[in-house]
Amino acid sequence: MNGQGAVLAGAGAVLASLLSMNMGAAFAKTLFPIVGAFGIAALRIFLAAILLMLFRRPWRRPIPADVRWPLLIYGATLALMNLLIYQAFARIPLGIAMAIEVTGPLAIVLFGSRRPRDFLWLGAAVIGLLLLLPLRSDAVLDPLGVIFAVGAAACWALYILTGKRVSGALRGDAVAWGMLAAAILVLPVGLTHAGASLFSPWVLMVGLAIALLSSALPYSLEMEAMRRLPAPVFGLLLSAAPAIGALAGFVVLGERLTALQGVAIFCIIAASGGSALTVRHAPAIEDAPQ
Repeated sequence: MNGQGAVLAGAGAVLASLLSMNMGAAFAKTLFPIVGAFGIAALRIFLAAILLMLFRRPWRRPIPADVRWPLLIYGATLALMNLLIYQAFARIPLGIAMAIEVTGPLAIVLFGSRRPRDFLWLGAAVIGLLLLLPLRSDAVLDPLGVIFAVGAAACWALYILTGKRVSGALRGDAVAWGMLAAAILVLPVGLTHAGASLFSPWVLMVGLAIALLSSALPYSLEMEAMRRLPAPVFGLLLSAAPAIGALAGFVVLGERLTALQGVAIFCIIAASGGSALTVRHAPAIEDAPQ
């Protein structure tokens, strides 16, 4: 495949990954009335852990002793991030929740850069967040949903920082082990809230589809994309996640955004896309396997 063909294939893989991940999140939201946000988050993490363990087979290599505690922290961060973002999904539109969440890795890039023009991207992100905060009397966003999304953003930033520690020792196996640790931590939470209904045949079948769409398929597509795309281009394409999230929310759930919310999402997308151009001067962003 020539250079242009590789770039096009890589770009297509990123967009397919984003579409798959967001459609998975949208379908997950349809199960909230049955098993709750905690229940579906726990089920999806549990099934994704099984899929990743089978795909990676990380047990073939021992875990170094000095990585075990950082790996547990990494898994706990992943678990909390997913629990929080699913609580946000339950209260505010999908695209808005994802726009707020993406400010976590965006902050890692912007605060790690010293270039003057990056203040422009920081300003765009701040404006976008201010437009989304439920400070106006006509705001329709649930304040608790916004708080959960901000918490998920903070966890995503922490996920990147802890992930750099374990990925150096375990490479791609870190994701599988981290997801397994997350599953062990969140499964009791899901069972407490959903009970035996979590393992009914219908819920398990839909949960498996969600795990495939939200974790296994995007993970595989992004691995292919990263082989073909320069890091700034990869980051630029990932910045479209909130827009695709809004589209998935509209198609699957009928979620409609106000014009002001659309402007806010655009500001955050612009900040995320612009910051991707500074990736050579800032810490790399690892995409979280949500």
